[in-house]
Amino acid sequence: MERKNAWEKYDDAKRQVVLDFNEDYKKFISDNKTERECVADTIRRAKACGYRDLDEIIKNGESLKAGDKVYANNMNKTIALFVIGSRPLEDGMKILGAHVDSPRLDLKQNPLYEDTDIAYLDTHYYGGIKKYQWVTLPLALHGVVALKTGEVINVVIGEDPSDPVVGISDLLIHLSADQLDKKGAKVIEGEDLNITVGSMPLTSEEKEKVKANVLGILKSKYGFEEEDFLSAEIEAVPAGPARDFGLDRSMIMGYGHDDRVCAYTSLAAMLEVENPDKTCVCLLVDKEEIGSVGATGMQSKFFENTVAELMECMSQYSGIALRRALKNSKMLSSDVSAAYDPNYASVNEKKNSAYFGRGIVFNKYTGSRGKGGCNDSNAEYIGELRKIMDNNDVAFQTAELGKVDQGGGGTIAYILASYDMQVIDCGVPVHNMHAPWEVVSKVDVYETKCGYAAFLKEA
Repeated sequence: MERKNAWEKYDDAKRQVVLDFNEDYKKFISDNKTERECVADTIRRAKACGYRDLDEIIKNGESLKAGDKVYANNMNKTIALFVIGSRPLEDGMKILGAHVDSPRLDLKQNPLYEDTDIAYLDTHYYGGIKKYQWVTLPLALHGVVALKTGEVINVVIGEDPSDPVVGISDLLIHLSADQLDKKGAKVIEGEDLNITVGSMPLTSEEKEKVKANVLGILKSKYGFEEEDFLSAEIEAVPAGPARDFGLDRSMIMGYGHDDRVCAYTSLAAMLEVENPDKTCVCLLVDKEEIGSVGATGMQSKFFENTVAELMECMSQYSGIALRRALKNSKMLSSDVSAAYDPNYASVNEKKNSAYFGRGIVFNKYTGSRGKGGCNDSNAEYIGELRKIMDNNDVAFQTAELGKVDQGGGGTIAYILASYDMQVIDCGVPVHNMHAPWEVVSKVDVYETKCGYAAFLKEA
């Protein structure tokens, strides 16, 4: 039952294909550190492959036919790509679904203040993080500021080598006796994740001269005032690009592998699709890390509404046809899995863990302890997927998320399964999941793309 290391099946030429594929992936996660950036890049890539905006098609009263490629953009944070199949939508779709949000620090709405000649930004952490991992790191600021005029200003500070970076201070070891006695969850408190952004005062009569200097810089470079923070969405993320990891360059260390590694591989597989039998879908959503809530999360009606619009453009819509289209669909919930780490072997059960180098991971169920909150896939569906993977020589493995009583987690799988469709979690194994810098194996990234492509071709 033990799976072989996927690197072993490749000769030197094919290994180079794996490495080349990962170069573009490194660029993707280096350039796109927010959900908005991921959606914007996805649209650029999709348009280059012939995809058209569904909203424009609806606005112009156009119809759709087999072979057409369209995308639907939801508030610049969630996107769905479709390639129309030759069979009616009522027969079901083949869906790859991933999320493009990642754990991070969000600026509060009134974030900027000065204390003892240092300017800070207040933050509110997003998603499940170990707060102590986010101190003493170079951080970058990414996001948008929406002005009252309707103009939206894009902000990226800390990624260009000539940019300054910002960060959060930590207590020096010499004065840390009390701090080190705390439990890990309390070593750094959420309200202490304050980002240092300046210490140079203006030579003026203003009361808070350092804060005033920072505001002047923001006004000069980006054109917004302090009050405009009220309608801003700015995220603090690790600064710098993804890097090759390991002396053999077999791995990638980067921010946001969870879950942009599955978003990227889903997108790459989708952009290969031409003239399918059943309609193929790549669905990249927001808010998974906080429960898939809100208008851009998977629990919204965006996907269902979009499928309804699609059917209307094909003269196939009815209430029952929409329900059948969703029920008859099959989905891979494309999300990462925990890779076995020998440094922390005690939390895993080795026979049912995911490993670096052994390919795409299928998780029959996630959840916690007694499978609480999970989607538990049917055996028949797994049997079908095994056949597809073997027919296409895709390296795959199966896993659970650690020992039964150790913890657990969830994905968007259960939400799509509520439509009565077949769904399973599968994706890339990761070290350091939810840390500022995560690690994946390049061969697993490539095999996952191949697995997604095989699913879209044969499911």
